Amino acid sequence: MKLLLVALTAAALSVPAAAADIARGATLTKTCVACHGADFNKPIDPSYPKLAGQHPDYLAHALTAYKRGNGVNGRNNPIMGAQVANLSDKDIVDIAAYLASLPATIGTGHR
Repeated sequence: MKLLLVALTAAALSVPAAAADIARGATLTKTCVACHGADFNKPIDPSYPKLAGQHPDYLAHALTAYKRGNGVNGRNNPIMGAQVANLSDKDIVDIAAYLASLPATIGTGHR
């Protein structure tokens, strides 16, 4: 029974990733480049994260947490909160898929 539950849960979680629209995600990130850089590898401030090549589940989790704001499992950041406030779950999945598809320079430092 546990194995069946694990298999069903894994299948349910994989559906959004398979349904992600990378091209749509690229369109939805047009304003993000202002802070995270044109290639999402060179943020304007070293405290801002590089987003290119990050795992899509991590990115979706982070965006959802910013959308929740303060509270349980939320992240409090006024700038990010405003950016994600009107995003749907589908928007978040598409953005995460697009950013994950980009080549990463994580660990190479800012230049």
